[in-house]
Amino acid sequence: MTEIAEITGFRVPPRWIFVRVASTTGAVGWGEAIVAKRPGAVLGAVDDLARNLVGAPANRIEDAWQRMWRDGFFRGGPVLATAAAAIEQALWDLKGKAHGLPVHEFLGGPVRDTVPLYAWIGGDRPADVLDGARARVEQGFRVVKMNATAELDYVDDHAKIDDVVARVASVRAEFGAELRIALDFHGRVHRAMAKALLAELTQFGLMWVEEPLAPGHEDALHVLATAAGGTPIATGERLHNRWEFKRLLESRVVDIVQPDVSLTGLFELEKICRMAEAYDVAVAPHCPNGPVSLAASLQVASCAGNVLIQEQSLGLHYNRGYAGLPSAEMHDYLVDPAPLTPHAGSLPVPGGAGLGIDLDERVVQERAGEWWLPDPNWRHPDGRYAEW
Repeated sequence: MTEIAEITGFRVPPRWIFVRVASTTGAVGWGEAIVAKRPGAVLGAVDDLARNLVGAPANRIEDAWQRMWRDGFFRGGPVLATAAAAIEQALWDLKGKAHGLPVHEFLGGPVRDTVPLYAWIGGDRPADVLDGARARVEQGFRVVKMNATAELDYVDDHAKIDDVVARVASVRAEFGAELRIALDFHGRVHRAMAKALLAELTQFGLMWVEEPLAPGHEDALHVLATAAGGTPIATGERLHNRWEFKRLLESRVVDIVQPDVSLTGLFELEKICRMAEAYDVAVAPHCPNGPVSLAASLQVASCAGNVLIQEQSLGLHYNRGYAGLPSAEMHDYLVDPAPLTPHAGSLPVPGGAGLGIDLDERVVQERAGEWWLPDPNWRHPDGRYAEW
């Protein structure tokens, strides 16, 4: 029986956390954790979980996930969730490689030939969105997403709403219906301003509005539905499992859920997709992350028909020396970048075994280091904390 022999975490630029799981046969699988502003806690959680899992059967993935979720008594939270998700992804990578199959073949097989993608423009405080949109269209993308705004107070100047409208209008005016636009409120907009913004934005036919309210205010999303008109509402990137998504789906307000495979784990993401389908809700997996997270997301997107589109991080502002960290891109860590190289704004269904990519372990080892990403600490002019 093949057992888990070793679990090791690595911090690599620009702000990614890779997790390597080795089996007693010498085979290796890779996963990816997130929560980049708490890397020490995440790697500590990986180590804690590893102490319990080393020696366990490597092929009993669901059993390992249940142990990581239930055995600690205290459950949930992003740090434990992402550590468990990374280990679980790596176990799927091992299983697929052991059988010479992509992971999606264990989940029913593909339902599509390609997976559509979208790309980011702008930044945390959005600017230069028109130039960004032009560059993305030249790269072949037909869907872009931008942050809506920087800091907003509970009730703020209407000029800030005008700025949001002007940014979206500039992209819509240049590209018309050729380019679809999603707008991320990032949970930084309070309810009164969200209502005002949504009323102004209905004219642009947005693909969706994302995280219109901060976590903890999901019960107020129905208040925004009227203001949003026909604009779909998307959220869910900070949720961890199907039980949390169940509450969201039962609200009957959200049109698109956005689970992150590096919080849920791969098989849990697939379960969330199936559950969302029963509520006639689409899925757009959250993934402004690294190559392993994207590869794991693609395995589920390949076999779940209600996955609408996949987020990916090529060219993302976080990859370019964010907060003084070294810059890097997904392809820097891949033996062969082809499986994660978009064409015409999409990626083919993965054909390689496991997660469908091969990390260059030499590069991972060379670039691993003790980076730290500071909190943004956004403030209003009077010194009060502002949602980031």
